[in-house]
Amino acid sequence: MRGALRTDNGGFSQVIAIVDYKAGNLTSVRLAFESIGASARILRDPEGIRACDKVLFPGVGAAGAAMKNLRELGLEPVLRERIAAGVPFLGICLGTQILFERSEEDGGIDCLGLLRGRVRRFVARNHAEKIPEMGWNQVKIARRHPLLSGIPDGSDFYFVHSFYPAPDESADVVGTTNYCGVEFASMVGRGNLAATQFHPEKSGRIGLRLLANFAAWDGSSEAV
Repeated sequence: MRGALRTDNGGFSQVIAIVDYKAGNLTSVRLAFESIGASARILRDPEGIRACDKVLFPGVGAAGAAMKNLRELGLEPVLRERIAAGVPFLGICLGTQILFERSEEDGGIDCLGLLRGRVRRFVARNHAEKIPEMGWNQVKIARRHPLLSGIPDGSDFYFVHSFYPAPDESADVVGTTNYCGVEFASMVGRGNLAATQFHPEKSGRIGLRLLANFAAWDGSSEAV
């Protein structure tokens, strides 16, 4: 993999900051990185995040509370700063949704606007379609990306969500998934920023491969 920084014992030499903005699922993400030999720290203070080599932005919860916590903790400026500096950045689930301009959740919430587009709510067409989507679903690769190195097109990942990203720019779409009659962007990316609507830390071997690709990524958008 391009940009790999593996140590001689099979681990990775760089440190990943897992941003703690009072969202859930932090420990499972850290344990997933530990299982592949990557160093990851759950951090809430801006200086600690600045001291790390990569940033992972997870999330389980609601957009309104997430944006409120980000701003109260003073984390919004450091996220913008690190992305602008070219630091490899990965968002997961809610941590993906709040990268966009606005979400329909909580009556309509202004988000970070780092990617153009909105986050929309699924609408069930019949009683068989359950919201939230909860379980495994297929990701079709729209364009190759370093984080998908070694991952076959059509691989299944684990989803838990009621809302989905709708990017304005088709070039930002990396992978797509179908649910409730909607083909939505289940993975997005631009430059050193990438994000998944699915949970790689809950997606078994294939999810660990994506996290290992992130741990080795130099932030280049060049496919391998």
